[in-house]
Amino acid sequence: MRFILSVRLWLFALVLLAISAASSAQIGVGISIRIAPPELPVYEQPVCPEDGYIWTPGYWAYGDEDYYWVPGTWVVAPEVGYLWTPGYWGGDGDDYVFHEGYWGTEVGFYGGISYGYGYFGHGYEGGRWDNGHFDYNQSVSHVDISISHNVYNTRVEDNTRGNRVSFNGGNGGVQVRATSQEEAAGRGKHIAPVAAQTAHVQSARANPELRASANHGKPPIAATSKPGAFKETGAVAAKEGGTVHTAPAASASNTARSTNETTRPNTETARSSPSVHVKDLPPAEHFATPNTGNAKQDQKYQQQQQKLQLQQVNERQKLQTKQEQDHQRIPQQPGNEPKQQKLEQVHQQQTQQLVQKHTQQQQQLQQRQQPASHQPASKPEQKAKPAGQ
Repeated sequence: MRFILSVRLWLFALVLLAISAASSAQIGVGISIRIAPPELPVYEQPVCPEDGYIWTPGYWAYGDEDYYWVPGTWVVAPEVGYLWTPGYWGGDGDDYVFHEGYWGTEVGFYGGISYGYGYFGHGYEGGRWDNGHFDYNQSVSHVDISISHNVYNTRVEDNTRGNRVSFNGGNGGVQVRATSQEEAAGRGKHIAPVAAQTAHVQSARANPELRASANHGKPPIAATSKPGAFKETGAVAAKEGGTVHTAPAASASNTARSTNETTRPNTETARSSPSVHVKDLPPAEHFATPNTGNAKQDQKYQQQQQKLQLQQVNERQKLQTKQEQDHQRIPQQPGNEPKQQKLEQVHQQQTQQLVQKHTQQQQQLQQRQQPASHQPASKPEQKAKPAGQ
């Protein structure tokens, strides 16, 4: 069933490629479910490992029919001058939709959620770029001055202290709307989560201890010093858990489903926009954890899955970077419209080919990993008997 869901998501992405009507805000595809995400746990921020790392807060993600905690971690920015806008859950009627995080030169809207350590609902107070290097605000960020020499102290008033709600809007959510500055940041140039962040999320999803049903809102690994360093020095557990919500009585199920959404919280009339690029594709559906009954074989299969996932993430990012460079070479000017239209067609073809390639790779890997007991046994050929026998 998970393989079928994966294929459906990719096919849905292909359908998006043919759609030209969209909002002028950044378009994305989220997961819409009926249960509100758990409250945010309380934890201590690990010490920043080196200069140039920027804090990315932990959050509740959803997969395999359960919420799971993605530990907060320090990440190297993809480019000088870029800051992280965290993802967030937004209430949409009876549903909750996840808005993916991204890198940009300005911090955009992240639902008004107070993730702490500089992310108090708007902007980022944990540090700032200065002449090509990143300075850390010691009043907010946990840094060792013997490691990080670029520091300053600015007191920040946190008016959201004690509010651990993890979603915007809906019943009981944070009732905050985006500012004009945040809306502008949402329309600016973005870079998707780097490979280290994607691998970090995949590791969290594969860890049964991080599932809300197992930790009851108090994850044993709440934050790490570097992406994926779950068992290394610097990994910290939550000091206090949060409420884990249950499905509302009126909800027949909590089926996750894909849904179009925009990163802006308000609804506007759809307007024409360029074709969808790699950065607009939905996150790739993760493989289900192998369970053939053979632990050694399952470990081998999981390594193959992780290798393919990392390869596909790298290919996505490489093509996305190329497409963004193409746009920089042909700026949006009236005289460049014919060239831009041709470029959009090329980008659409590139994106569609990448989606098809990745879908085929996933199908082939799934087929190779099918347990032998589930594969039809080959029957020896039987010679036709002469008539009358």
